[in-house]
Amino acid sequence: MNMLEDLESLQFEYGIQKEDHSWLYLRGRSRGLMIKACAHATFFCKLLCNLRESLHKKQTSRCVLTELLAAIPNDELKVGIIGGGNLGKQLARVLLQLVPIPAENLRISTRRPEVLDEFQKLGIQCFYHNPYLVEWANVLFLCCLPSQLPNICVEIQTHLEKGCIVYSFVAAVPIARLKLLLNHTNILRPQYQCVQNVNIWGAGKDITAALQDPVILQATCPYSAAGGIILNIKWLEGVFHAVLNICTAKDMPHLQALQLLNELFLSVHFEDCEKDEASCPKFQLHDFVDQVYTKNLPQQRPFPWFDLTAVQLKETPFTQHFSTSTAFRDHLTYLYCDLFGISLIKEQQPGVSTSSSSK
Repeated sequence: MNMLEDLESLQFEYGIQKEDHSWLYLRGRSRGLMIKACAHATFFCKLLCNLRESLHKKQTSRCVLTELLAAIPNDELKVGIIGGGNLGKQLARVLLQLVPIPAENLRISTRRPEVLDEFQKLGIQCFYHNPYLVEWANVLFLCCLPSQLPNICVEIQTHLEKGCIVYSFVAAVPIARLKLLLNHTNILRPQYQCVQNVNIWGAGKDITAALQDPVILQATCPYSAAGGIILNIKWLEGVFHAVLNICTAKDMPHLQALQLLNELFLSVHFEDCEKDEASCPKFQLHDFVDQVYTKNLPQQRPFPWFDLTAVQLKETPFTQHFSTSTAFRDHLTYLYCDLFGISLIKEQQPGVSTSSSSK
């Protein structure tokens, strides 16, 4: 097969008429959207794994007796994927290798499980039973076609636990509509906008390999417009509030939840930040709830349960406070790259205030 690798007649563009070459950019755009979608899902799952590990450590640290320690379960992340098409398969590969999620903690429901032999050999359960998958998972990725979504929602809506996070890649269905279809508010839906015809995404690497390329990975950063694709930053607000909902589900006092949020998101520092600690941002209570609610919130009470769909559709206290904070964007960008094991370089990421590797 290596002898045929550069054969012109086997190239994608060979059969396309010259007058249609202007549309070839769509191929790169499609690949860029796939890479960004998988990268942001991986980032989210990495954060949740770190969160659950921190919660488990805090819980065990309060126990002194060995028999009590043994009784505390390790609340692992359990990820379900509905849809075994191209996106579903790419997402499964990336989550397995880059989070990494153990095979026993990842399951796929699809109408054709027999074509997922690759994943079944790895120990991943593949079947066609959406309600069963939803009852098991605490994070559910929707990777189905828009035409399939209404029937899927009818199947699963009564099986969704309040704390299950539904992460939708069905771009044609708005989040407000999805909320109605599922009768559920714990939903994340990234929105992407294509603004330029720039192809930096490459064509020869699979998605997992592409996300280990520093240039491509940095182009997927939430605040980056590299590659001509922009992520609606309200998605990131949804991620913050999703973390707080997990803390609320465990009855964690709001001050402890804030401390955990700072540890989780703002713990990766860079040189300029360390030289001037005053510029290091911190989450505050008023970033998430209004002043009236803040005054009446007892110290031991958890945060209220947040409607993630409303967070992503409306302006919040968080939106107002951090919309112009360069320091906050810098911290999150460094954290993002650090979670993927890549050091951020200033020359490759305009707008970042330093060129040092993360600490």
